Amino acid sequence: MTDEKTRTEDWSALPWKDIQRNVFRLQQRIYRAARHGDVKRVHDLQRLSLRSWSARCLAVRRVSQDNRGKRTPGVDGVASLTPRQRMQMADQLRDLSHEPAPLRRVYIPKPGKSELRPLSIPTMLDQAYQALVKLALEPEWEARFEPNSYGFRPGRSAHDAIEAIFNFMRLKPKYVLDADISKCFDRISHSAILDKLHTIQPIERLVRGWLKADILDHGQTIFPQAGTPQGGPLSPLLANVALHGFETALRQAVPSKSPPGVIRYADDFVALHHDLDTLLHLQSVAAKWLTDIGLELHPDKTHITHTLHPYNGNVGFDFLGFHVRQYPVGKHRTTTYRGKPGFKTIIRPNRKALQRHRDNLRNIICQHRGAPQEGLIHALNLVIQGWANYFQHAVAKYDFQILDNVLYHQLTRWARYRHPRKSGKWCYHRYWREVNGRVRFSDDTSILSFHQTTVVSRFVKVRGDKSPYDGDWVYWSTRLGRDPTKPRRVTRLLERQRGRCALCGLRFTTEDVTEVHHYDGNHANNAFDNLRLLHGHCHDAVHGKRCL
Repeated sequence: MTDEKTRTEDWSALPWKDIQRNVFRLQQRIYRAARHGDVKRVHDLQRLSLRSWSARCLAVRRVSQDNRGKRTPGVDGVASLTPRQRMQMADQLRDLSHEPAPLRRVYIPKPGKSELRPLSIPTMLDQAYQALVKLALEPEWEARFEPNSYGFRPGRSAHDAIEAIFNFMRLKPKYVLDADISKCFDRISHSAILDKLHTIQPIERLVRGWLKADILDHGQTIFPQAGTPQGGPLSPLLANVALHGFETALRQAVPSKSPPGVIRYADDFVALHHDLDTLLHLQSVAAKWLTDIGLELHPDKTHITHTLHPYNGNVGFDFLGFHVRQYPVGKHRTTTYRGKPGFKTIIRPNRKALQRHRDNLRNIICQHRGAPQEGLIHALNLVIQGWANYFQHAVAKYDFQILDNVLYHQLTRWARYRHPRKSGKWCYHRYWREVNGRVRFSDDTSILSFHQTTVVSRFVKVRGDKSPYDGDWVYWSTRLGRDPTKPRRVTRLLERQRGRCALCGLRFTTEDVTEVHHYDGNHANNAFDNLRLLHGHCHDAVHGKRCL
């Protein structure tokens, strides 16, 4: 169906299934042209994407409906749109001579740290323009990005990076350069981004305007000379574009007979090699390469260690919340050295992640001292299931057991606090019930989840040459159903619905917002037959939310 046939004056009446198919087919063509190195065709298709009515409507929907952080306004104070305003904005996106408005600076806390992360929030219109440009740029760069780049890319996750590390070091101990790029998003050279983009003039002019846009910070105006502002849909892609070529530069700095392993997740990376002198050389190469784009290695977060033997007082390293290390074992415990004493590679949750999770559980229990047991169970289950799912592909069974023991004692203190005049035995029988042959913290309607009930299994890494834009729905649907960041009931619903939304019938993609819908409208009825998995915007449509 062409763009002209999709036009209508009613936003909710737009044929969204056809719109999404039109945009994806165009993105597939861009991806294939980029894979074949046909730059002229890529640019022609990107111009077509910018003019496409379907792409403009999809961009508006992503920032005004799918974006769950849309309540944060820009300098214009607009945080939501009516259906009529969405139609008007889709028409406004036709004007590619748009001048970006100033950005609004807000600060959010960093997880587990006292410092704050600065975000620069664009206006709703600028977010729609960025989403439109991203629809055209992302397929091109997904065809060009290096295979071991995993941060902020569709279809890739932290677990892929960890599995890539395991695959590279599991057969031989390695020295490790564990590094962090200092203030990556704030210091990237604008010229480096624009030179690497090498794109059509309308996109280049818009991107230049966003990079140079003024930032309003509590009444003061900041005129940025470097960096890509965090807070817009396009900033993660621009950061990845700027860092493109980093892995290749490090691998080419070492003879091809023994290439290093380079795994990057956003602004964090590790380089692995069995020779210490080679790794020191790689550190100097990395520092020089980053200097050319205005960046540097963080001196306090960059260090060299070894995966098996002590080096600089440390063994192993932490990466993305995991601790990666090798342990010596006897010759009958491994076949690594074909009968000789060898080692085993163990990846576990690191100490900071464990402590942060324990503190989080304790804070939730303290905040629910006067709440009903059902409310406490609901709040804890969200945190427990999410944390356990993230670490379910690590060697975490022992850590899960320890956490459950600690949680039991915290809940015991919670019960004694509520009933100071009752005995411990009375509190135990009041709040713990037998469920399916096991004693659980329950009120007969809600049941607390255990960390130990999460099945620990091996994660399958994404293939380096695969992309969601290659059209291999079987491959990506299978991976989506095994996503460790999704709750178990979501993956079960994905399997039951064969990867399709229960309302619109379209396949879920890696970037779609998914929400669980209660078919009978009763949110207390969590029976599996009563649940449906929908897109976020489809869920809003079911509940009749017009102004979001």
